[in-house]
Amino acid sequence: MDMLHITITAACRPTEDREKVRHAILNLFPDAQFEDAETSLTARSESGEALREAILNQHIRDTARSVLRRRVRGNGTHFTLNKQAAFMGKVSFLEGPVALGGIEVTVENDNIEETIDYLAESTVEEPE
Repeated sequence: MDMLHITITAACRPTEDREKVRHAILNLFPDAQFEDAETSLTARSESGEALREAILNQHIRDTARSVLRRRVRGNGTHFTLNKQAAFMGKVSFLEGPVALGGIEVTVENDNIEETIDYLAESTVEEPE
């Protein structure tokens, strides 16, 4: 598979511990390289392996696949993850706004369908 370009952004509210938000991101994107920002954490990653493993281990491939495919724009897909779940190493997709915000993730690749197949392989057999 071609290299992934993953951008991760999470707002940090004054009541939140920045290190915990950082830890949440690193749980799902261990190679994330952070950029300094005052009110948010922004990171870049080139590997979706930990995210893929979490999706597999939680048995949520079809749900994840549905979210990823529904949000495709051009050569990328965008989704939001729950911070508290990510802190525990779990994947939980958010729909709509939440009080503390979520972890915004954009995955880009020249072949986004192949990328979705990699991150959240279908459990349904394709008809021949």
